[in-house]
Amino acid sequence: MAQLSDDCFAFSGPLMPLAEMERLILERVEPVAETEQVRLRDAAGRVVACDLAAAIDLPPFDNSAVDGYAVRHADLSASGSTRLKIVDRIAAGEDAARVLVPGEAIRIFTGAPMPQGADTVVMQEDVTFEDEHVVVPAGLGVGANRRLAGEDIRAGAIMLPAGRRISPPDLALAAAQGLTTLPVRRRIAVALFSTGDEVVEPGASRRASAIFDANRYMMIGLLDKLGARVTDLGILRDDPGTLAAALAAAADDHDLVLTSGGVSTGEADHVREAAERIGRLVFWRVAIKPGRPVAMAVLPGRDSSRRAAFAGLPGNPAAVFVTFVRVVRPLLLRLAGAAPRPPVALPVRAGFAYRKKKGRCEYVRVSLRRGDDGTVEAVKFKQDGAGVITSLTETDGLVELAEDMTSVAPGATVGFLSYATMTD
Repeated sequence: MAQLSDDCFAFSGPLMPLAEMERLILERVEPVAETEQVRLRDAAGRVVACDLAAAIDLPPFDNSAVDGYAVRHADLSASGSTRLKIVDRIAAGEDAARVLVPGEAIRIFTGAPMPQGADTVVMQEDVTFEDEHVVVPAGLGVGANRRLAGEDIRAGAIMLPAGRRISPPDLALAAAQGLTTLPVRRRIAVALFSTGDEVVEPGASRRASAIFDANRYMMIGLLDKLGARVTDLGILRDDPGTLAAALAAAADDHDLVLTSGGVSTGEADHVREAAERIGRLVFWRVAIKPGRPVAMAVLPGRDSSRRAAFAGLPGNPAAVFVTFVRVVRPLLLRLAGAAPRPPVALPVRAGFAYRKKKGRCEYVRVSLRRGDDGTVEAVKFKQDGAGVITSLTETDGLVELAEDMTSVAPGATVGFLSYATMTD
């Protein structure tokens, strides 16, 4: 189980700014300590447990970047063509046995090792032939079309630093080094449940005043993309005792307990009360819209030296999504040992007008289009409601409006965050 300080989320103000929340998570939350070796094919998305150095140079030898002819640049005329005798042929995977001497050229293919004495490769498209000779035009630079040993990475250099979430290109780099397994931190264990007497399981009978549970399935998808091991606890009723017992049981063998609904100020919102009963609620309001009522707590496990993090998200789906990607995601990645890499907002032109309150960060759901002048423009979704699921399915991402902003005018430059960058 992850280790957390009791005051890891402590904040004295009524609303916690996102930057302060992220700083406290980075400073106070310790990643899980346990590590394991996983097969290369299973390592995508996992977090590298320790610095991994390259064992060999990449490429391991000088080789040709093209199909063509290996030559000595010193043989080539600077002002006219050069006629060289073709004396050998080297394909990829073959050894370069012959030493190239003045006046000679060797037929070579992409990836084949450079023969001793050769320092340049001329592309086959650029030459002509005369009998058993190749005619090379003037103007080729020294070292052209040659890949040097170690130009990708040198033996001993750090190729995968600790804390990196392994990407498909990272797998290629590890495979090119001949590795078959990688050391990674263990997966984060997350207990997940929804709350609400009005919420029913998809497929079950639904009374007229009930709704199907959408939040839990969205969060399962988000957690899966982040590599968490999810325990689905289903839907719990709005009962303080039931909720407190569920939180206590989940904290015993999970690193994070995650819920949706029941954290606002309504009479039937009992999740925050349950978290306070068994653990330490350290804040429950974040300077973010949609999704201000976000509860975070530390829950004790059976082992007094270990604690689980708790995050209680709002009940509206759009608010759940925004608070997950901006609050839960950095917490989860920190628990997993990943180095912080917050999403970078890309500048786009606003195709809408908007007013907001100062002092909170707001996220506007938008689609992208190209304006008449070719500039990428963000178009606001027609509805603002935090319960509108189509505002997520029919848009491309979020425009992030900083806490000190109060308005957006059409044509202004705003920061766009794609859903892909926020959920990876």
